[in-house]
Amino acid sequence: MTETLQPPSASNGEDPAFAAPGAPRRYHHGDLSRALVSAGRRILEREGPDALSLRAVAREAGVSPAAPYHHFKDKSELLEAVAHEGWEELGEAVKEARKRASDAHVALGEIGVAYVSFARQHPALYRIMYRMACDREAMPDGAKTQDSGWTQVESAIIEAGVNPSDERAMMLTQIAAWCTAHGVAEMAGFKEFDGLKAAMGGEQAFIRAVFRHVGIMSGQRAAS
Repeated sequence: MTETLQPPSASNGEDPAFAAPGAPRRYHHGDLSRALVSAGRRILEREGPDALSLRAVAREAGVSPAAPYHHFKDKSELLEAVAHEGWEELGEAVKEARKRASDAHVALGEIGVAYVSFARQHPALYRIMYRMACDREAMPDGAKTQDSGWTQVESAIIEAGVNPSDERAMMLTQIAAWCTAHGVAEMAGFKEFDGLKAAMGGEQAFIRAVFRHVGIMSGQRAAS
């Protein structure tokens, strides 16, 4: 639920971000924003998304309860910032996976492995990223920069043989790739697969083998 609390005001004329008792930490303006997002991520991983609030983030960062309101008007904006950082990190993982791939037909599978591995390593952050993406009507600003995960996947799909001028085929292929990776991420933790993972040499080998059995992630051309 979105917080609607108003930031408390300072009664002594000082910046309310640093007016709380207990010697709160002092940050430069940009550093404070990053510190609050980092604090939010720590709370996420430690206690889950229900524990995340502007007041909890302020406590975690060691600043006054007013401090987060200098950067986020409510909890939803904080979650967007946390999710944005997650997408940037996932984009870097996707970029590196594509770079390591031996050819275009291997790249999509390796991107899928990077996606699932990220989701498995950062489960709470991944949930927030997915939750915030569900209600978005368009990609956020900066999502289609050259180094973004979205652009990396798009380029890999084109290299695998999908005609970039066929916008519908491109969109459907991107959705298929995302759905495949998300589905594997959701199911990779099932206990019933533990024996198979062990027999195959570990989780990444298991994930890679699953993608080899899915057409789009093996670079097979999709029908529009």
